[in-house]
Amino acid sequence: MVVNQQQLAKARIQQAVDARDAELRQLALKIHANPELSFAEYQAVEWLAAPLVDAGFRVEREIAGLQTAFRASWGAQSEGPVVAVLAEYDALPEIGHACGHNLIGTAAVGAALALHDACPDLPGQIVVIGTPAEEDGGGKIVMCEAGVFDDIDAAMLCHPRNMTTVTRGSLACVDATFKFYGRQAHASSAPEEGISALDAVIQTFVTINGLRQFFKSDVRIHGIITKGGSAPNVVPEYCEAKFILRAATVEGLDVVRQRVYEAVRHCSQAVGARCAIEEGLIYAERNNNKALGELFKQNLISMGIEVVDPPAGSGLGSSDIGNVGRVTATIHPYIRIGDHSNHTPEFRDAAASEDGLVALNQASKALAMTAYDLFANPHAFQKVRDEFEQWRSVGHTSND
Repeated sequence: MVVNQQQLAKARIQQAVDARDAELRQLALKIHANPELSFAEYQAVEWLAAPLVDAGFRVEREIAGLQTAFRASWGAQSEGPVVAVLAEYDALPEIGHACGHNLIGTAAVGAALALHDACPDLPGQIVVIGTPAEEDGGGKIVMCEAGVFDDIDAAMLCHPRNMTTVTRGSLACVDATFKFYGRQAHASSAPEEGISALDAVIQTFVTINGLRQFFKSDVRIHGIITKGGSAPNVVPEYCEAKFILRAATVEGLDVVRQRVYEAVRHCSQAVGARCAIEEGLIYAERNNNKALGELFKQNLISMGIEVVDPPAGSGLGSSDIGNVGRVTATIHPYIRIGDHSNHTPEFRDAAASEDGLVALNQASKALAMTAYDLFANPHAFQKVRDEFEQWRSVGHTSND
């Protein structure tokens, strides 16, 4: 009888998502057509919060001191689990929503609204947490430090990709801007009076390339020159480069940071320039909760969606949800929207395609049904929490 009741509830949840499908499609396409960069997602926040306000969710704005962060909650405040679906909605420079965050944010809202519509007596709270600046800045990290996730029992989002998979790992990472200060001079008539900041940048790239063979195979280092001078006949006085450093774990990343930063300082000194290093927030590696992931996987399978195993040890990026995974049980599954890789114009187009909008519907359903599992099945909820507490008790992270 209990199983039948849960099956009926999940059927209602899927029907509730379908009933709002046109609304969700319109929302996702509107965000897609108006891409906003990290910490400047002012329109997206308003558009995502509006249907939650209309449905009676308690909406808090500018949480953790971030103008484009929000928290919207609905359900019993004094009993049952508190389950969060996370919304991302920032875009990339120049190529817009080439990571599909228009779908991530909308799916979170769709899942919460479906639970609201289908389960009026929800034994717990469903919470939508709007998390800005995943691409550049680490909004979730700021929110973790402010305690936003401290009362959350489980958190999840669903990310578009070129495959449907559930427990894919990620790398720890940090961005660093290297600023070099030299001395300006005429490059032809008085070069001896100059100190080239650009030479320091070039030496930095050469030296980092030389270091690569001495790092572990999980390490990734990639950078660009963001300022290389203003004219070829002027010795550049100021130049800068921005790098992202990645490793399998935060602890491994610490080793990479120390060696790279030491090399950068030596490169600057070698040409007589000064150097300043500005470091961003550190994204932790992902800690996938396998019990929660299995619930999500089974809900995908119940809808006839093929789930594949993630490729072993390759194709890993980074996300600030790794920091959330150090605070509470977390998953970051993916859903297929086409054949192309993220961060390309082709993937941007897929995020507004029919396949992308179908995946939006599927992701909303899977998120809502997985949250429902935690509310309706105390054993499943306890298994998720026990796994997280066990991970925390041994004091290490997992990238599986």
